[in-house]
Amino acid sequence: MPQLELKIGTRASLLALWQAEWVRTQLERDANVKVTLHKIKTSGDKILNVPLAKIGGKGLFVKEIEEALLRGDIDLAVHSMKDVPTELPDALEIFAMTEREDPRDAISTRFPIAGLDDIPTGATIGTSSLRRQAQLLHVRPDFKIVPLRGNLDTRLRKLQDGEFDAVIVAAAGVRRLGFESQITAYLPLGQSLPAMGQGVLGIECRRNDTVVQEHIGQLNHAPSAFAVRAERALVDRLEGGCQVPIGAHAVVTNASLHLDALVASVDGTRVIRNDIDGSVEDAVALGITLAEQLLSRGADEILAEVYNN
Repeated sequence: MPQLELKIGTRASLLALWQAEWVRTQLERDANVKVTLHKIKTSGDKILNVPLAKIGGKGLFVKEIEEALLRGDIDLAVHSMKDVPTELPDALEIFAMTEREDPRDAISTRFPIAGLDDIPTGATIGTSSLRRQAQLLHVRPDFKIVPLRGNLDTRLRKLQDGEFDAVIVAAAGVRRLGFESQITAYLPLGQSLPAMGQGVLGIECRRNDTVVQEHIGQLNHAPSAFAVRAERALVDRLEGGCQVPIGAHAVVTNASLHLDALVASVDGTRVIRNDIDGSVEDAVALGITLAEQLLSRGADEILAEVYNN
């Protein structure tokens, strides 16, 4: 049998390369498969001096990679699912979602703390996520939130250089890179609900490429995929993107799915939160239903304010 050569498209950040390397290792367990990585610079990588929420548009970290996939320059792409827009190009599909890493947000400080309550009044917190900003300010309105862009390792370095008192990052990325010692505390889901898909890797390919699908299908983790489908359906119904203050987290237990979600004002003064339970087979419908409930309680007004700013 001739060897199958596959090209993975990935961002060039330390974390993105770790994720692509992990997928490569899994695929090359088949001795007939040879995988190479192709680094692609995305819009989100090029624009570092502006908060993501100010740039506008969706797919800042995937657009150029998807374009390479459509051209046939690469055979598959590895993404953090939290970066993937809810609408994909017609010819592409997220064919596999990996088992979820820790979905929580984590806080890194230069001094020991047990949680947010231990951080001094008026502390400077680094994050470019409106979702994190809104939830932090809801708990601690005294915090000074300062935009912080850059790859994960860059953000942690800026903390150690004394530019911030604390930074908020996704626990999954920190754990994958082996930086767990730099996590001071994990934020409970009651304080900081994660972004849709946080902690899950998505493997994207062309819809008509059955050869690639056959190989990457083994990496799909069904419970994680059902959970992320519910989260993405909710965000899609809310017409939200990666940089809107929407939190969504689903948990699958056997055939049951529990989805928790919120929409918050950027200043944290208003938080609308609700949850829903149902069957995993109804994951998309559950996400849409919960979104409708949030909208009926005033989430539409909050989102309109965010989009108009």
